[in-house]
Amino acid sequence: MEQESIVGGRRALADRLGWAVGDEALLLQALRHRSWCAENPGWESNERLEFLGDSVLGLIVTGHLFRTYADIPEGELTKVRASVVNSATLAEVAAELDLGPSLMLGKGEDQSGGREKPSILADATEALIGACYIDRGWEHVQQAVMGLFGSRIEEAAAGPGGQDYKTRLQELCARMFDQLPRYSVTDQGPDHAKEFDATVFLRGESYGTGRGRSKKQAEQAAARQAWERLRAAAGEAGVG
Repeated sequence: MEQESIVGGRRALADRLGWAVGDEALLLQALRHRSWCAENPGWESNERLEFLGDSVLGLIVTGHLFRTYADIPEGELTKVRASVVNSATLAEVAAELDLGPSLMLGKGEDQSGGREKPSILADATEALIGACYIDRGWEHVQQAVMGLFGSRIEEAAAGPGGQDYKTRLQELCARMFDQLPRYSVTDQGPDHAKEFDATVFLRGESYGTGRGRSKKQAEQAAARQAWERLRAAAGEAGVG
């Protein structure tokens, strides 16, 4: 029964990704971390699929930006792409997909919290994209990727740099701690005049708060405060 549950969970993951799996061997390979393969010789890890998925994701996002935003100059398009195609955003997408429980990890990596490490989650997300491309082709993987990243692209392109502090904070946290920030948002007031309060947590500790007329504004304000605090601490510690 436990094995059936694991298999069902991985199929459900593919469904959430938007991948109608034809070759389940590709799905399994995309979820095999090198630590699992070290303990189970004879199986290929997800690293080659990750390599492919990185290029597939980049081309899909770049092509969409080129076709959709003719009025944005090349330099700003590069910034928009960078705010969407990065390890922090990939890990965030993985968390939304609840990818962690489906990973195949070595015992040591599993016990050390590997299922929640942004670097492992980001790599596995790219591997899934690569596997989806091999299995179902360009149109299918393009549809899957846009389903996951479309709203993020739209937000970033609406005002290049508008997501800057959330993105900066995600990247800094991933680099310094291999963890992602968590946001808690509450609202108050009538529907026509709501105000939102956000708190950003890192490693269980509140690092910043913010208020805005939308959830996004509040999170941005909290992210800016947390980013400035973290950068100051990094500078004192001599961390780049």
